[in-house]
Amino acid sequence: MPVLTRDEAQTRAQLIDVHRYTVELDLTRAADAARDTFDSRTVIRFSARTEGATFVELKPAELRTVTLDGQPLQPSALVDNRLALDGLTAGEHVLRIDAAMRYSRTGEGMHRFTDPTDGETYTYTQLFMEDVQRVFAAFDQPDLKAVFELTVTAPKDWTVLANGVTEHLGDGTWRAAPTPLISTYLVAVAAGPWHSVRTEHRGLPFGIHCRRSLAPYLDADAEEILDITRACYDRYHEKFEEPYPFDSYDQAFVPEFNAGAMENPGLVTFRDEFIYRSAVTDTERQTRAMVIAHEMAHMWFGDLVTLRWWDDIWLNESFAEYMGFQTTAEATRFTDPWTDFGVARKSWGYDADQRPSTHPVAPDPDAVPDTASAMLNFDGISYAKGASALRQLVAWLGEKDFLAGINTHFARHKFGNATLADFIDSLAHATDRDVHAWAEAWLRTTGVDTLTPDVTHNGRTWTLTVDRDGSPGGEGGPGKEGGPGKEGGPGKESGRPHRIAVGVYDRDLSGGGALVLRERFETDVPATGAATARDGGRPALIVPNDQDLTYAKIRLDDVSQETALRGLSGVPDALTRAVLWNSLRDMVRDGELEGAAYLETARAHLPEETDLAIVQGVLTFATLHIADRYTTPEKRPAALALLGELCRDLIRRTEDGSNPGLRLTAVRGFIDVATQAAPLQAWLGEGTVPGGPELDPELRWRILARLAVLDAADEPAIAAELARDPSATGQEGAARCRAALPDAAAKRAAWDAMFGSDDLSNYLFTATAQGFWQPEQADLVREYIPRYYEDAVALAGRRGPAMAEAAGRYAFPAPFVDAETLRLGERCLRDAEPTPALRRKLVDQLDDLARALRVRGSGGGEEGN
Repeated sequence: MPVLTRDEAQTRAQLIDVHRYTVELDLTRAADAARDTFDSRTVIRFSARTEGATFVELKPAELRTVTLDGQPLQPSALVDNRLALDGLTAGEHVLRIDAAMRYSRTGEGMHRFTDPTDGETYTYTQLFMEDVQRVFAAFDQPDLKAVFELTVTAPKDWTVLANGVTEHLGDGTWRAAPTPLISTYLVAVAAGPWHSVRTEHRGLPFGIHCRRSLAPYLDADAEEILDITRACYDRYHEKFEEPYPFDSYDQAFVPEFNAGAMENPGLVTFRDEFIYRSAVTDTERQTRAMVIAHEMAHMWFGDLVTLRWWDDIWLNESFAEYMGFQTTAEATRFTDPWTDFGVARKSWGYDADQRPSTHPVAPDPDAVPDTASAMLNFDGISYAKGASALRQLVAWLGEKDFLAGINTHFARHKFGNATLADFIDSLAHATDRDVHAWAEAWLRTTGVDTLTPDVTHNGRTWTLTVDRDGSPGGEGGPGKEGGPGKEGGPGKESGRPHRIAVGVYDRDLSGGGALVLRERFETDVPATGAATARDGGRPALIVPNDQDLTYAKIRLDDVSQETALRGLSGVPDALTRAVLWNSLRDMVRDGELEGAAYLETARAHLPEETDLAIVQGVLTFATLHIADRYTTPEKRPAALALLGELCRDLIRRTEDGSNPGLRLTAVRGFIDVATQAAPLQAWLGEGTVPGGPELDPELRWRILARLAVLDAADEPAIAAELARDPSATGQEGAARCRAALPDAAAKRAAWDAMFGSDDLSNYLFTATAQGFWQPEQADLVREYIPRYYEDAVALAGRRGPAMAEAAGRYAFPAPFVDAETLRLGERCLRDAEPTPALRRKLVDQLDDLARALRVRGSGGGEEGN
């Protein structure tokens, strides 16, 4: 099926203006599982500037009738997803289309979900990029904005939500207020027997909504969610001169949602895991707050002003990412989200930027020739690297000028579309600095700079210079064919200017291992003049990029490296500790620090760590990367044992109940690395960890999954747990556990469920895939490695981009760090013609596999699994 190209979009935008869509959707039989379609009727009013021809997109189960200006068109004129509109005359036109459209189980288009807890059915749309045509006919490109009028007929006990305020007309029919000018991909409908909490803020209707079965959990957190929403709304109105541009603000927490959230104007959709059924840490609550702030920022960045073409997706995501973290810090009780960004999000960007698939934050338009290639750029570069670049821009430009440029941008382009050039011109209007040169250096380049300090001292003074090594965005490997940019498109290598803070620390002479800040100063890299001698003896620790204001890998001088390894927990500031942990992480990935040394550092310092984001981030890297991939099978038990003792230390430290979030993190970590079943079986039997916490559904399923891996759980135990928790997350937990059983029949059943049919929803597929590959079961599942490459290619072609993403991310045989898995993957890329979405995931997975092989080699471990 053809995808829209940039050239086609430009040609169509030159020919037509789209004024208004009138859309009627009939969902009255949505609860009937035997009925897999819904009715969709669309009237599009548009005008042509000259005579010409174009096309409209739709993907129907059945196209019933089409008329253009009252004249019937043949439904057979629909080829793939395009209906030709030939012989257009200059002037106004009306296109009417009546079709039956299919419900989705992949999180794309009109997704339908039946809650196993109570049998209630819910539907919602996810129309991003090119999925509006799964729901109604449209000229589906972001720069053909229009007014949308929606009417939805649904079961009589349902509520219908949409971009505008909805009115119930009776008999299950709901009409949404017309939208302002918005792009097709931003239209949204959510229909079902929602549980809702409604309020009003500054004259604007606010609402939060979830499935009825989650009502008690939403109600428990409603005030927190609404308080954060109100605080972000008020803070954005202090920053932005343009007022919130829509008539209401609803937030719907919906099932089986592929992304974290989607910025539909007036109706933001979130994955409903953000409605917590089980205990969570404050860091996880902070993440929810950040996502709320992120999506609200999109009301301006992306909805009010929208990209013209998908090469500028960073104009949406980088800004929302930056604003989400910054506004969370400024407006909510979560005052330190940048530490979590440094530990969890920034590493996502660093990793992506060192793969063959890297690309500039703002790629050249020619590198994004169609929607299929654009979809691949929703990654750590467009989000985390882009947000890091903006944070650096604010440090360099100053927040006052930055906000002035943003407000100029909104004023110039509101309810329209804009490009990188438009944004840079708006910034240039607000400052005398050369923002064009900044954009060229930061937004048009690939790769990660490495900053390395060089310290000289004479006993009375010391001098610091910081060297910058600009590395290309990718080091060869699958899809690379020897040079940067093969997968990611054109982009110059890094070597960009940095404005950094340098933290200077001394040992606390009073003892105890603490470090104290002597001074913190700012400097430019490359330096603009000779290095200045600074008074005092040689510092114990010098931290380039203290406070994490730039985007670069950091190396330490030898003295500072030794201090960090021995005294990391004594560094007083959490964000500085995050910078140091990231430096150690990068060194492990680059083969400059043995994984065992990282684990020993974690063992020594995490028991004293007070920041939950750091504890979670270090444990995640230590478990999923070092123990499971960078450590050879012979040494893995020792790595797991060390991590288990570390988690036990954290559990003992929190026995007094003073830090329940840290205790929960430690309990989760202990479960994940357990090599003996007995402690977990005891917890499960007693329904609690001694001293707490009591086992909620999340912990019970986590324990059972680990017991399944260890051959200490069976089908009756899984079935009993599912009877205890028959919810959607219970269904996913059972699928994960069944796939993890070390039994040939269980593996065969899991594989057939994933690849032998298309019955699994996106979430059940993911859960099954998460359970399937286990390092402890290498001999049992090795035969599935060659089958994976064949079956994943077939599934991606059959089920589309969302399932291709899931197959590439979760079903890849990641535990098999060996040359044969790499060879088979490279052959698949070369010969099997995977879809673009799957190809991108395979390129990334195989590059990570090749890196793991190099790390094992540099650490002296034997390759293979």
